Amino acid sequence: MKIGKNLPKKKWVSYTIATCSAVILYMILSNFSSITEGFGSLYGYIKPVVSGMIVAYIFNPLSKVFNDKVFRKMKNESAKWKLSVCCTIIVIVLAVVLLFVALIPQLADSISTFVSNVDGYVATTQGVLRDLEKNDTTGLFSGELGALASFTDKILDKIGEYFSNNVGNVVTTSASIGKSVFDAVIAFILAIYLLLDKTRLKNGFARFTRLIMKPENHENVAIFLDRCNSIIIRYISFDIVEGIIVGAVNLIFMLIAGMPYSVLISVIVGVTNLAPTFGPIVGCVIGAFILVLVNPWYAVAFIAFTIVLQTIDGYILKPRLFGESLGVSPLMILIAIVVGGRLFGVVGILLAIPFAAIIDFVWRDYVLKKLEERHAKVYHNK
Repeated sequence: MKIGKNLPKKKWVSYTIATCSAVILYMILSNFSSITEGFGSLYGYIKPVVSGMIVAYIFNPLSKVFNDKVFRKMKNESAKWKLSVCCTIIVIVLAVVLLFVALIPQLADSISTFVSNVDGYVATTQGVLRDLEKNDTTGLFSGELGALASFTDKILDKIGEYFSNNVGNVVTTSASIGKSVFDAVIAFILAIYLLLDKTRLKNGFARFTRLIMKPENHENVAIFLDRCNSIIIRYISFDIVEGIIVGAVNLIFMLIAGMPYSVLISVIVGVTNLAPTFGPIVGCVIGAFILVLVNPWYAVAFIAFTIVLQTIDGYILKPRLFGESLGVSPLMILIAIVVGGRLFGVVGILLAIPFAAIIDFVWRDYVLKKLEERHAKVYHNK
């Protein structure tokens, strides 16, 4: 017993632990690509389950609204929760169906019109470039404009060659899309079962954590998880509302201005607005590219309106929706976007801000607080 107590104080033990840690760290870093590939393969197998958990997590707030507000007078808690989940699924399915019914015909019409008019758009662009070259009295850009005009002559041929030479890729992509749709259906079904079994799963997890943790640690973990949950739910809810508002305002502007492809571009703007920082830029670039082929002045007006809209969104709409609870430095958000995008793709980019907020409050309220307490204790003992 005495040997066991004195063992950690031995110098060779510290040196052995440090050496083993260094070797393990070296092995991890030298085989990092293989480790990430292994995790990627594992994630590919469990992706429907993880997606189902995420979908259930997103649907849960709406189910709670039905449970606490609509069916609050019901006495049977189990039946009340099942009815709430059923109503949630009905609302979600109806919303998706209505969205597709309203948008798909217009989107299909916009895309078909766009594809059928590509030849005319190229001819218009060629005309604009040749007019600029003709009116360029200085001759400064004549070579560049002529090269660009000749380049646009080959666009349609290149597009045709690409599609004819990549039929196999189209088939592979179609199969991949079919697999993704199948995984989405499985995830949706799993989400329903997870929601229905939420109470039992939650009680089981709480019981397990009580058995392996001290009471004070269990309470601290519960408070921490509740705070993380409130941040993520608040962000997801208001981010969706913000995307709908921005897309609707963009649609109204384009309809008033008489711009083509208003529905298609507004959907793109609303969806890309969900991604922080870079999302609005991507939506603006895509919309401007579509419009510049029709009329360059449409693209200029669209870019100007997008700048005004994003300024209002950044300084008025976002602060009112998110308040100060998600106040995170731009540098931390940028780092979270880069790291989240590399590790988890689109989902990592979409959730970069709430996770940056979680890391920020963990650093301030836990790490720094513990260090300050330790620092104060050391100086107090002296």
